[in-house]
Amino acid sequence: MTAELFRKYETLRTILSDLGSVAVGYSGGIDSTLLIRVATDVLGDNALAVIGRSETYPTREFEEAIELARRFGSRYCVVNTEETDNLKFRENPLNRCYFCKTELFGKLHDVAAEEGIDWVADGTIVDDLGDFRPGMKAKAEQDVRSPLLEAGFSKNDVRELARFLEIPNWDKPSFACLSSRFPYGFGITKENLMKVDAAETFLRDNGFRTFRVRHHDDRTARIELGRVEFQKMFDDEFRSEVVRRFKELGYVYVTMDLQGFRSGSMNEVVTEEEKKGYK
Repeated sequence: MTAELFRKYETLRTILSDLGSVAVGYSGGIDSTLLIRVATDVLGDNALAVIGRSETYPTREFEEAIELARRFGSRYCVVNTEETDNLKFRENPLNRCYFCKTELFGKLHDVAAEEGIDWVADGTIVDDLGDFRPGMKAKAEQDVRSPLLEAGFSKNDVRELARFLEIPNWDKPSFACLSSRFPYGFGITKENLMKVDAAETFLRDNGFRTFRVRHHDDRTARIELGRVEFQKMFDDEFRSEVVRRFKELGYVYVTMDLQGFRSGSMNEVVTEEEKKGYK
């Protein structure tokens, strides 16, 4: 560990100690995983991992989050979030994430109040500030702390510290909730979320790590793969199996994006002027 990262680590521990007790929005992604691990080390049972469960949350991610929380000895609970019952969310506007985060943070505050916990926190890091993230407004409105951000952690810092602490998913690819698989303005339904989840589970079960299945017009699946994983899809037998499974799920056209995986690709059609309206 570098001296600079050690300093950030100590700052993070101090921040968490000063909080006294905290309910962490925990998804199983590497950022929130590192946060709940360190929070558990510092605060013990005064740290609580809160997992929001809904159709927008990939099944495998939920299972892995539970497994890691148990491994760390972290207290955790599962709350059902109902963002898919919100008409504004289902309409999938540019600020869709605002409605999702508002629902999640509201549930976190409810849990914190029931448990007598002083603070609610999430896994926001420095890198997140440069992306289009309308959910940041919800975080500010609901007084949610971001200890990793406050300590100056970047994604590289998170991964390096997680590896040092022997957290098994330290190199886990980033993921986002399943609603990010839909073009803005295309209505989100529980049925289509489950369809995307099943498609991505199939790819994950077949060894892919860095990918997304983007859902277009109820008929087309656009698969984004990490560039080192392209070759596997060129195997005729396996490609036919992918097409067969996706058609079983209801897709008519199964395509592969030649540009490959990139986080937030649905934001590529959003202009800078449109983004300004949601900051």
